[in-house]
Amino acid sequence: MLRKQLLALIKDGENLTTEFKLKFSSSERIAKEMIAFANTKGGWIIFGIDDDKNVIGVQSEKGEAELIKEAAEKFCEPPLSYNLHYVELYGKEIVIAEVPESLVKPHRIQDYLSDVDINTSQVYVRINDKSVPASKEMIKLLKSGSKSLHKYKIGSIEARTFAYLDENESITVQQLAELCNISQRRASRAVINLVRAGMLLIHTKENGENFYTSAI
Repeated sequence: MLRKQLLALIKDGENLTTEFKLKFSSSERIAKEMIAFANTKGGWIIFGIDDDKNVIGVQSEKGEAELIKEAAEKFCEPPLSYNLHYVELYGKEIVIAEVPESLVKPHRIQDYLSDVDINTSQVYVRINDKSVPASKEMIKLLKSGSKSLHKYKIGSIEARTFAYLDENESITVQQLAELCNISQRRASRAVINLVRAGMLLIHTKENGENFYTSAI
């Protein structure tokens, strides 16, 4: 990474793809941030910068690098790919962990299970400038990857969903369940299929809750 590029990232502040860390806090906390970037659009974790964009620097480049390696390899499941960059800024050493968007989503905090459990696994995504827990629906969508539903039959549940959205800006799984008098599990399955079919858009609030809007 060039000094010019780092200065531009700092100027833009924390956002969807950039996180500032004054120092390495804990392996699990850094793993959470790395997981969120990998499960979303990728990004940069910049060590040695505080929340007010002040350049503080790190005490040990080697020490930070070893801790980042431990977080990515031992606290993330599956282990994460990343690149490290070292830049000197105003006489201070800055360490940058570049986390690309993953091709094997979802990543989670290591739980030693053979597969992700939507009820217990700690999966994170990036929303604006925060890393938040992914909802069950989001985890299922991450698991489905790029597998879209090209042929999807519209039934009564789907028809009532779009009738509701004709009168309202958005709908949640709970609202759909109540509207159609069905279980939340069935409502969840319906909205996931509609998202995969390209007929609904999923949105996530900063508390991790999802809501859906029409894509057509």
